[in-house]
Amino acid sequence: MTPPRRRLAVAGATLTLAVLTTACGAIGQAVDCNTAANDAAKIATEWSSAVTKDAANADAVESASKTAETKTKELAGKYDGEVAAALNDLADGFGSIKGGDLSSITEFSGKVNGFTSKITAACS
Repeated sequence: MTPPRRRLAVAGATLTLAVLTTACGAIGQAVDCNTAANDAAKIATEWSSAVTKDAANADAVESASKTAETKTKELAGKYDGEVAAALNDLADGFGSIKGGDLSSITEFSGKVNGFTSKITAACS
């Protein structure tokens, strides 16, 4: 089994990379998508840094995940349609992480590609 710290780092790095490389379609939508992607990447990077720094501390992992969930929901509130839906799904993913429950971390890690695909689809 992969250690929690590594699993969290991989999930965060994958999410950050995918959000940063999100392709955006129409001109008007491109501005929104680029802003949303950049803001989501910042949130994901902050989350990844916080949880990998103290992965053994269940309360710290859960706190960082709750903070990321709140920030991502606030970000989603600035958008509508598929972009908002994709960001809300990502927020729910952060919210599903329970610090002491390795299965929630594993589940989130497994869903990262789905979140990034949805964000990419919303912006193309």
